[in-house]
Amino acid sequence: MVPAQAARAESGASCAGPRVETFGPASVTGAIVGAAVHEGKAYVVTRGQKPPVLAEIDLATRKVIRSVRLPDGPATGEPEGGWATVVAGGKVYVGTYPVPDLYSFDPATGDVAHLASFGRNGGYIWALAAAPDGTLYAGTYPDGRVKEYVPATGAVRDFGVLATGERYVRAIAADAQNVYAGLLDKGKLVAINRATGAVKELAQGTTGIGVLAEHGDRVFAVSGPSLIDVRKDGTDARNVAIPPGSSLDALTVAADGTVYGTTRPDGAVHRYRTGDGALTKVADSPSREDETRRLALTGDDTLVGFSGSGGMWSLDLRTGRSEFTDLIEAGLPSGPERPQSMLLVPGRAVYVGGHFFMDVRDLRTGKQRRFRVPGEPKDLVQRGNKIYAAIYPSGTIISIDLRTDEVRSLGSLGHDQQRPWDIEYDPVTDKLLVASAPLGAKLEGALSIVDPDTGEIDVYKGVIPGQSLMSLSLDAGKGIVYLGGDVLGGGGVTPVKTAASVAAFDLRSRTVLWQVDPVATFRTFQDIKVHGGLLYGVYKRDSGAWIALDLATRTVKHQGTLSGYGELTTHRGRVFVSTFFGGGNAYELGTEATHLATGLGDDWYTNPQLHFEPGSWKAWAMSGRHLARIDLNPRCPLLTVTPQT
Repeated sequence: MVPAQAARAESGASCAGPRVETFGPASVTGAIVGAAVHEGKAYVVTRGQKPPVLAEIDLATRKVIRSVRLPDGPATGEPEGGWATVVAGGKVYVGTYPVPDLYSFDPATGDVAHLASFGRNGGYIWALAAAPDGTLYAGTYPDGRVKEYVPATGAVRDFGVLATGERYVRAIAADAQNVYAGLLDKGKLVAINRATGAVKELAQGTTGIGVLAEHGDRVFAVSGPSLIDVRKDGTDARNVAIPPGSSLDALTVAADGTVYGTTRPDGAVHRYRTGDGALTKVADSPSREDETRRLALTGDDTLVGFSGSGGMWSLDLRTGRSEFTDLIEAGLPSGPERPQSMLLVPGRAVYVGGHFFMDVRDLRTGKQRRFRVPGEPKDLVQRGNKIYAAIYPSGTIISIDLRTDEVRSLGSLGHDQQRPWDIEYDPVTDKLLVASAPLGAKLEGALSIVDPDTGEIDVYKGVIPGQSLMSLSLDAGKGIVYLGGDVLGGGGVTPVKTAASVAAFDLRSRTVLWQVDPVATFRTFQDIKVHGGLLYGVYKRDSGAWIALDLATRTVKHQGTLSGYGELTTHRGRVFVSTFFGGGNAYELGTEATHLATGLGDDWYTNPQLHFEPGSWKAWAMSGRHLARIDLNPRCPLLTVTPQT
């Protein structure tokens, strides 16, 4: 028996009694993804709840009058939301994720039906459109296809590869003759002839195309900083600049051809007519710093918008007056979601980042509260009386006052860095350090150094050439931050490297000291952590592989395999990791991995995390989707947890 195993066998009084405490849902959500409007009613689909909720809202009273759950289909996996929503033939159709299934809801009868599966678990139906004859068209991931579904017969047709290597058909529209698809990776706008299946490229964007609409003889598509306005035959293409620092996240077209759109992050409403040289701002944001999931016109003068955080707003286009409704307050059933991040402020509170909200458990009173934040907090760090959060999809860094919950923006990283994965605080330089990746078909990530007082941001893009950054780990005493790479970048582009690198970056000279590829065939570091002269790393896509890299020799000293990937942490001179898969597990890493707990569940949205209380072996974590405090004393026997649903 090795010493670690012998020590664990000494399960004395400290291991007796309950070793798991649960405190209810860690992150409660009313977030939505899909939305549609039909005959005075709105239909929204939740994000993150299992099973998803389809809610019917009376637009006159702004109240939820009916809700149903989308049943689990026959494919492996469970639906957690529906980005794609459309009305055809009086029925509401929903395309779900992470199983790409198609459902219908009949408002006349209240019946919900599972209609078809368009792929395996892990896939998405990103968009749905209905042709005038009621035929449905779906844009899918990860195969990058357009699928046709005929409601009358159930017949399914696949239009095949639209662009080599494309994974996302992110936006879709249809008319009597064609289906129009926006490709996210390749940035192409294509038309597919419904009769022949022939594919024609209408426009090439500068970045991915994720929003589009059609009207008359024109198609409107959003590509990065531009609105593309092109005839349906591909001629007379116009590129109209979107206000600097913004992107359009939703479009709708009035009967007279006026295009209305909302910009992110300010949420402002704009209009455009073919021939205009620029967008015209109509009104300030009814829901600032939110994502607009859908826009619709009711009558000639009212614009209705649906916000991803779980809101609905209306704008009177004549007066500019707007009204916002929180959908939970309107009666939308809420439920636990997969958390994005967690932070323990010892003796004070546990903060859990969700989708556009932060849930807080006050450790002094046991009370829960929640407040809105402008996106998904991918990681959290404390500095004094403030928490700093790295926000997706804007790539913004925000501060949260521990005393007042006041949220302020320090600014966006820019430089295509919309996926900030990791953030740490350097007490020596009094700066925040952020590791990030691009969004879409780009490779190079960045290390950003942020002044929390002034908001000044220095961005070092391509600090590991040809790779994005998934993680960083600070050795404050030496003034070095270590960076963990990912050769796949934002995805959808051929990698130029074959192995994920580790780089050492000197914070004083702002230069890379060295770079090494620890394992030749492993492509993505999920997390890294420096401790005791070793750099511990967990790989994402390589069967739960972990390593301990000797920083003096830059060679792998220890390695092994875990149940999956997750986040590393150090506590009381030891290294721990919590992982996905195999039911959710926790380990201590040394010369080998020692299994400490199992059954935590696989319900994190990003990395599974552990947050230890100072001077204790108790760690805040998750049991299923519930906040939990678990005893991870390495001397105790393996802890088996029953996940809370």
